[in-house]
Amino acid sequence: MDRWQALTDVPVYQHLVGLAQQPFDLASPEALSLARIRQYCCSAAGIDLLYAMQRVNDEVLDGLQQLADQCKLIEQFRQMRRGAVMNRIHGFPSEERQVLHTACRDLFTESPVEPNASGQARSEIARLKAFLDDLDDGTLVNAQGHPFDTMIHVGIGGSDLGPRSVYEALRVYGRPGRQVFFVSNVDPDDAAVVLRRVNLATTLVNVVSKSGTTLETLTNEALIRRAYTAQGLDPARHCLAVTGEGSPMDNPTRYLRSFYMFDSIGGRYSSTSMVGVVMLGFALGFEWVQEFLEGASSMDETAEEPEMRRNLPLLLAMLGIWNHSFLGASTVAVLSYSQALHRFAAHLQQCDMESNGKSVSRYGESVHLKTGPILWGEPGTNGQHAFYQLLHQGTEIVPVEFIGFRQSQYEEDLEIEGSTSQQKLVANLLAQSLAMARGQENENPNKKFPGNRPNLILLADRLTPKIMGALLALYEAKIVFQGFCWNINSFDQEGVQLGKVLASRVLALMQEVQKGSEGDSAVEMALLRISRMTVK
Repeated sequence: MDRWQALTDVPVYQHLVGLAQQPFDLASPEALSLARIRQYCCSAAGIDLLYAMQRVNDEVLDGLQQLADQCKLIEQFRQMRRGAVMNRIHGFPSEERQVLHTACRDLFTESPVEPNASGQARSEIARLKAFLDDLDDGTLVNAQGHPFDTMIHVGIGGSDLGPRSVYEALRVYGRPGRQVFFVSNVDPDDAAVVLRRVNLATTLVNVVSKSGTTLETLTNEALIRRAYTAQGLDPARHCLAVTGEGSPMDNPTRYLRSFYMFDSIGGRYSSTSMVGVVMLGFALGFEWVQEFLEGASSMDETAEEPEMRRNLPLLLAMLGIWNHSFLGASTVAVLSYSQALHRFAAHLQQCDMESNGKSVSRYGESVHLKTGPILWGEPGTNGQHAFYQLLHQGTEIVPVEFIGFRQSQYEEDLEIEGSTSQQKLVANLLAQSLAMARGQENENPNKKFPGNRPNLILLADRLTPKIMGALLALYEAKIVFQGFCWNINSFDQEGVQLGKVLASRVLALMQEVQKGSEGDSAVEMALLRISRMTVK
């Protein structure tokens, strides 16, 4: 197998380093011409990328194309989709897994690129449809013969953030009379608040854990099961499991129905698997789930296009590489001018930072450049009244990825002072993009805006299930491309494991203290005392 090269090892790297010494000046008087704005656009799967506000010109874009070619990014993406073992560190023990989240939505052709994985996905989708049909036609009801109208989705990390962000984004498409709540934090107050808001007799509990051993998830499940028992209800008639086949949760005596997730699908990439679509199917109905998956599949197909200027995910990734690895920006803000996407940045934080927050290469060597940036964000226009001051005039340059829509979801709007709320929202988005790029000259230094704050806009007509699927797949592919470019493994998360191990050790110490023993770990015991856990 070829030894994959990082961007520092390919011929065009030094040329791009040279170009980065004098990047395109967005603040110059003639920089933002109509021709540039029209030229620097890319469209796919119903989403337009407007990137005239990036500090690039044709020479930089040509260099980024060469970088993508020399790092063989498209070749690697194609291999990933076709089942190559990409989750590995060569020469060291690692997970040694395929990476096939794209197979969950490669369902709309007779010739999927990885037939076995797509066949598994088709089987699970068929089982989901049968389950949803049983709910709809009254075959599946509670012990009193009443329909289920509520679901509590229990999971953490990738089993919560992605599904929750998609549900919030698509609530407008929800089935009348159905609602979904989420429990993720091991803080008992998280579950307690939800349990006070639902009628358990008509509630399904969707417990999501691939291993079937996730501490926080099993703890919350136990709390919820206890609540059912306290009301004289049998939790086995209310609980669903989404887990790995053969896991401790794959138990028909404890769960009403089980759906499978597979080793080749990482948690943070799992929203289009059963992890997300069981909940979405209950909330929205099967037809909207299909639309959601179709949008994601369409973006996956686009991601195999070799020409960067026609490949929206690759272009988004390479612009990010330019800003982070060549211009030195350490963070990126994803600012959605849509209240429905208010949890999307939280999902992307995990998907990006857990994937590309790595300091060793795929060969176990220390990396030579900074890898994944810090990603954060909040919805506009709220953010304008919070942190945009730093974005415009601060000393830290933060590249921004705006997301907006030409039309609102609910279409419940009103014209006030000559414009609708949606028009005001889009006007703010466009104005912020322009202001960050161009800046403003002023004799008063306090009113001077330096400009040259790189940004881009992702724009679609309306946030629909299909567009949400495409947007999700767009960012997944962006993250994967960037990981390939930095030559790191974007598909494991060893950094999460150490804290889990230490938490188990501290819990064991707590139990020893409760039994009257002082334990033999001075550091952990000192922390317990400071936290007042041992005060008697």
